[in-house]
Amino acid sequence: MKSQLEKAQQLQAYHAKGSFVIPNPWDIGSAKMMERMGFKALATTSSGFALTLGRLDGQVSFDEKLAHCAMLASSTSLPISADLENLFAHDPQTAAENLKLAARTGIVGGSIEDYDGEKIYDFNHAVERVQAAVEAANSLDFPFGLVARAENLLRNVPDINDTIRRLQAFEAAGADMLYAPGLKTIDDVKLVLNSVSKPVNVLISTMADRTVTAADLAAIGVRRISIGGAMARIAYGSLAESGTATLQSDSFEWLNQLSWAKQLNNLLD
Repeated sequence: MKSQLEKAQQLQAYHAKGSFVIPNPWDIGSAKMMERMGFKALATTSSGFALTLGRLDGQVSFDEKLAHCAMLASSTSLPISADLENLFAHDPQTAAENLKLAARTGIVGGSIEDYDGEKIYDFNHAVERVQAAVEAANSLDFPFGLVARAENLLRNVPDINDTIRRLQAFEAAGADMLYAPGLKTIDDVKLVLNSVSKPVNVLISTMADRTVTAADLAAIGVRRISIGGAMARIAYGSLAESGTATLQSDSFEWLNQLSWAKQLNNLLD
């Protein structure tokens, strides 16, 4: 198992050049499988983790989030960047202290959102929160990869100009990576890339064109490609589909889809 510093340096190197896909495990099993598959790094998913507790996204406590991060960080040699939501605090200093607590779990990066669970934070307040998080990250004894998220597009506020304004301010505040989940087109991604100079993360699951490939995004300069909670939803969706088929049609034909059983053994052994 690599040290936290080694993992942090590894993630830092991935952000420095090129492009990579970072999938989102929701438990130890999925994290181990993704490592065996050959992914370079992992990111937690708030919605996927909530599903494991039988809850919706946003219904997880900070203590539960910390325990989840610690569990995943200790289960893999890959660097982990965590979805830390709004750092479970509204005021900048508490958010900063919570980032330090999260860093103790073994993760080497994490995000801060400008959304409080109900509304987008006022611009100045959002920037102050990122500034405090940057100071907290810089106080650590390893390079913590801070991802600043502008949540407008994901929260039904279709204002690309305000989103870019926020990303630019977050960059000026010192964030290591910029993220506007909810970008739908390549043109939108290009607009963001041309407006900032720090590495940009793109959430592939919200892209309207599902034919877009990782190579397409890499070619225009995207550094990191997130999958979000999509894999977790597919896994739980398969459970719902097979369970519903069993109950409603008395059918077990879904068992014919177990061709992955042997591969699962190989990925977890």
